[in-house]
Amino acid sequence: MQETHQIAVEFDSYAAAAFIGYLLFLIVIGLYSSRFSSKGITEYFIGGRKMNRFVVALSAVVSGRSAWLLLGVTGMAYARGPSAVWAVAGYIVVELFLFLYYARRLRNFTGKRDCITIPDFFAERFGDENGWLRITIVFIFLVFMIGYISAQFVAGGKAFASGFGMEMNTGILVTAIIVLAYTIVGGFLAVSLTDMFQAVLMILALVILPVIAIINYGGLPILLDQLVAMNVMYVDPFAISAGAAIGFLGIGLGSPGNPHILARYMSINDSKQLRSVAVIGTTWNVLMAWGAVFIGLAGRAYFPDVYLLPAADTENLFPVLAQQHLHPILFGIVLASIFAAIMSTADSQLLVAASSVVRDVYEKIIKKGEHVDQGRLVLYSRIVVLILVVVSLLFGFLAEELVFWLVLFAWAGLGAAIGPTSILALYWKRTTRAGIFSGLVTGTAVTILWYYIPVLKDSMYELIPGFIAGFAATWLVSLFTASDPGSAQAFRDMMDETT
Repeated sequence: MQETHQIAVEFDSYAAAAFIGYLLFLIVIGLYSSRFSSKGITEYFIGGRKMNRFVVALSAVVSGRSAWLLLGVTGMAYARGPSAVWAVAGYIVVELFLFLYYARRLRNFTGKRDCITIPDFFAERFGDENGWLRITIVFIFLVFMIGYISAQFVAGGKAFASGFGMEMNTGILVTAIIVLAYTIVGGFLAVSLTDMFQAVLMILALVILPVIAIINYGGLPILLDQLVAMNVMYVDPFAISAGAAIGFLGIGLGSPGNPHILARYMSINDSKQLRSVAVIGTTWNVLMAWGAVFIGLAGRAYFPDVYLLPAADTENLFPVLAQQHLHPILFGIVLASIFAAIMSTADSQLLVAASSVVRDVYEKIIKKGEHVDQGRLVLYSRIVVLILVVVSLLFGFLAEELVFWLVLFAWAGLGAAIGPTSILALYWKRTTRAGIFSGLVTGTAVTILWYYIPVLKDSMYELIPGFIAGFAATWLVSLFTASDPGSAQAFRDMMDETT
């Protein structure tokens, strides 16, 4: 029978050595990439559009999952049982569509028009001469990404606390320093290469840990019998209301609106490789999702009461379960996988946010029409990355919400604003600049209002109404406003490149 005291965290030198080795490897990649990334902002922000299919597939997948999958979904499966699978099914299906169709059209258009950022894409598509469209999108990016990056730092603090017994705020600070170190030096190439390596770590952790934990419990039938004895909901994937299932499936709507994922599509060297990317990325998505769910189920059997977990926090399940069932070196690798998830998202978001400031505000608006030295732009980009880390770090110290929900809010805000507007911009020739403005503002406003009105927040995940409102506003306003000739030509260019 399980005791009712919380699991004690023990420091292990072997686990620490394995983890430190992983961190040193990241720094080496950053230094290796620095020469290439210093050539110019195209290289620094999207790898010079020279990434191959494996790098794009794995970096796109892991940069979209973050600590939300390893800490949030495992904790959700612990609390709710296999019905947590609905939270991952939506994004798997949506991202398959993005790989197969959306990504190719975006890559071809941005390559032809020399677009480095998502605001670049919108500006070229709709002839944003006065820069207001760029500024609006940059503002939306910064509002939501500061919280998103902060959530990753908080997740790192939790991982250090549950894995090494480190004080929470110290762990947040260490996480921020690690992310800053290789991102500021190596740029997109370093971020993408580390993402590929980190994707392998995440798969190993999410597959090996549940298998070993289930075997140690006596096998899957015994574990399932124990879960049934606790509550049948722990073995029933349909033990969820229709509204909750729709809300979980709606998480996938955020994928076409999160620029750190879209930047991967823009970076591939040949858009024809995106079908291979779809196979690789979807396989990785499915394996990681099921691994996270089974970790939650195994954790419920081992720790029937949430008060057995450190701080009674379900997001501490993953590292605690790993510490109990894996060799210290493997445990160190599991901790590294948590940081892989954190870093693969935080570093990508830092680059996107920095690119929006340096490329879209400084180069395209403040210095419009002037030649700006590429070396200077890279330097300014690194300075902006540093500033963003400091701001996100301060916000992270103040964050009190669970990582899962903080990430979901930022994911929703970006998804509701950029998702519907980018889809219509890519696929509907009647879309106008005024329609895009309306969609951006409406999607953002509805998401924020929905989140902060309790009766609405409790009824549905804010991304769904925000996305629908953003789509409707873009469509309706576009119907009643005129499209300029340049916008129509941009759409024809996009169609020509795609076909």
